[in-house]
Amino acid sequence: MSVEDIREDFEFLEDWEQRYQYIIDLGKNLDALPDERKTEETLVEGCQSQVWIETTELEGEETRLAFRADSDAHIVKGLVAVLMELFSGKTPKEILAVDARAELEALGLEDHLSPTRKTGLIAMIDRIRNEALIRDT
Repeated sequence: MSVEDIREDFEFLEDWEQRYQYIIDLGKNLDALPDERKTEETLVEGCQSQVWIETTELEGEETRLAFRADSDAHIVKGLVAVLMELFSGKTPKEILAVDARAELEALGLEDHLSPTRKTGLIAMIDRIRNEALIRDT
């Protein structure tokens, strides 16, 4: 599934209650991060809920990053799943070129999240971007 697929699915849903349920369902399909990987190192600061993001480098000619993530809140785990679609499997340069806020705005999320969820979402995006910056060569 891609962000474009998510955007198309959103267009078919009639209201935000259905869209929130769709986001929650995306989170349910996300593989859980094992408890031993939920550490201070993988914990994202700035989120109201607990969110953990783990970064690994994929083997190949070009460095590509894969992210595994989890949250203790259903809606946040769904938002994490959307971010995984945006960023996972891309090179650091590709990650840095993604305008995540514009992508999320195209889904209408910016207008339908509480201020604390927006802050947490920005913290998750910043964490992923920082991981890409560290590895950008």
